[in-house]
Amino acid sequence: MKVGIIGGSGYIGGELLRLLANHPDAEIVAVTSRTFKNQPVSVIHTHLLKTVDLYFEDMPAKEVAKRSDVVFTAVPHKAAMTRVPELLTNGARVIDLSADYRLNPDTYEKIYETSHSDRDRKATYGLPELHRADIRDSDMVANPGCFPTGAILAAAPLVKAGIVERIVFDSKTGISGAGATPSDATHYPNVAENILPYNVTTHRHNPEIEQELTLLGRCDVHFTPHIIPAVRGILTTAHIFVKRVISKKDVMELYRKMYADEIFVRIVDGVPSLGAVRGSNFCDIGCFDTEGDRIVVVSAIDNMVKGASGQAIQNMNIMFGLDEKNGLWMPAVAP
Repeated sequence: MKVGIIGGSGYIGGELLRLLANHPDAEIVAVTSRTFKNQPVSVIHTHLLKTVDLYFEDMPAKEVAKRSDVVFTAVPHKAAMTRVPELLTNGARVIDLSADYRLNPDTYEKIYETSHSDRDRKATYGLPELHRADIRDSDMVANPGCFPTGAILAAAPLVKAGIVERIVFDSKTGISGAGATPSDATHYPNVAENILPYNVTTHRHNPEIEQELTLLGRCDVHFTPHIIPAVRGILTTAHIFVKRVISKKDVMELYRKMYADEIFVRIVDGVPSLGAVRGSNFCDIGCFDTEGDRIVVVSAIDNMVKGASGQAIQNMNIMFGLDEKNGLWMPAVAP
């Protein structure tokens, strides 16, 4: 299976390359970057020296599609929609890691304050635990955001049970989620020994979380993210307010039942930790403490893997009828 990556110089592109390098069924045939064209991939991604022997190229989407069976678009929001139509027209299947196809066009235009140039495109939301059958038959998959992945998985079983009134998600993220370009928010003196809430009630991922959870059942969704002094990982604490009191034992049974066949979701005793998922495609879910009408559920993911590139490869495996574990079956890095 021939794989192309449009936008390979950032953190997501680097993580795609790292994981695909050991995928038994994938051959990387094109990696694009305008800024670093004609330079070896390993000059930018130094950890890939002697692992990925490729050069960045600057080529039209049409040329990438002609070489590839599947193309990952790892470009900024608003840029993917200018490339996806040409990729699909020229026969490639597409997995987009931007936000351009995750939301309905009207919501997207409101949240991202721009017009959507590919409004009629129907993409499958690429959260395997909810949409596996649709992903399998799709030529166009919108890879979920990192925060929505951890949040949706943390709450889905209870929402699906029809007993949720509202949810307050409190998420802590490592600074890699902000991308490779330095900013005030990622400057070490501003982040070290600090916790920074941002977009407290207006984060762009809130509509995405709400969109997917309300497919399972009615509920109000509230979300606040924080940057913490860590490189990788998202720890989400979901305060789930329910219509009726339910025991911790019954809560855990709902989660074990829904995720019984999900190889990358682990129901854990106690509270999940970032260290237990770092570098892996696992989502750990635990805690399940109850207090009257409030249930507290905690999830942990690596934002670069299950929150981005790893989930994208999981979607690729599903689309091409491969074992979902291919290229992804590895434990976390510890300590």
